[in-house]
Amino acid sequence: MTFLRTLSVLGLLHATGALAQSQAALNAVDARQMSVPAARAAFQKGGYPGSALTVRQTLAPGGNYTRQVVSYQSEGLRINALLTVPRGTPPKGGWPAIVFNHGYVPPKVYRTTERYVAYQDAFARAGFVTLKSDYRGHGSSQGEALGGYYAPGYTTDVMNALGSLKRDPRVNPARIGMWGHSMGGFLTLRAMVIDRSVKAGVIWAGVVGDYDQLMNSWTRRAPVPASIPSAVLNLRKRAVEQYGTPRANPAFWNTLSANTYLRDLGGPVQLHIGTNDEDVPVAFHTALAAQLRPLGKLGGNYVYPGDNHNLSGNLRVALSRSVQFFRERL
Repeated sequence: MTFLRTLSVLGLLHATGALAQSQAALNAVDARQMSVPAARAAFQKGGYPGSALTVRQTLAPGGNYTRQVVSYQSEGLRINALLTVPRGTPPKGGWPAIVFNHGYVPPKVYRTTERYVAYQDAFARAGFVTLKSDYRGHGSSQGEALGGYYAPGYTTDVMNALGSLKRDPRVNPARIGMWGHSMGGFLTLRAMVIDRSVKAGVIWAGVVGDYDQLMNSWTRRAPVPASIPSAVLNLRKRAVEQYGTPRANPAFWNTLSANTYLRDLGGPVQLHIGTNDEDVPVAFHTALAAQLRPLGKLGGNYVYPGDNHNLSGNLRVALSRSVQFFRERL
């Protein structure tokens, strides 16, 4: 409130304009846009092409890899990302690569070079190109941050990150996997059923329930982050008002859920979670593992007693298992 009182008239008008723009973006959201079949159709028609990666900033290198802030195009928006590339002679066909999908971080405090540094470093040191997308509205990326569950923008950005890696001459497009944490796990599973060329996925503490689970079984020991705008949280209410609940209208909601299309995964998924996760129920992990196992799509199922949402107590073990899995599958 104190900050608002200090705004000049010009600044207040600017802030009001930004709010209006956000409301326009919110008004354009329709849960139907999350349809997996529609995303597949768009992909098959050449959607999600990505673009060449444009270097925005060269960072201090890692032990055996380079680091750069780059950008790519997604629906005409400039999306920033952190790129790592191994040094040395690439294998025949190019380096294997991992699309790195981060979990929820308040979009306006998000920074490309903060958070997930140790995670991304482990894969980079192991000889993988990695690309961690900032998603629209995060940090300096263009666009509106409207959440990942009821608006398609983040999925689109992940798909275009994948498209950008496929066209990069340093990368072997036949050896691309995905890693996702929390909300990033939700995005990873969606991307993998949209594009079967993704050979393997690793999900840590993933929001990987279907929409009935997301709406009715998401019990959190930690409060919903205050940084999530009420208007974004309201997208769920609007969707239910328009299409009914998942239990009342399962035909609709099942088309939005990646869990409906697990048979179509192009490769296995490895799962990790801690039993003391305050943000995501272990039940999401358990249910997905049970769905993947009979399909031959479960690439590992690791539950860490007493560990938290970030697997801090078992970080080295979880990273080692994840890196080894990608080495075997990509």
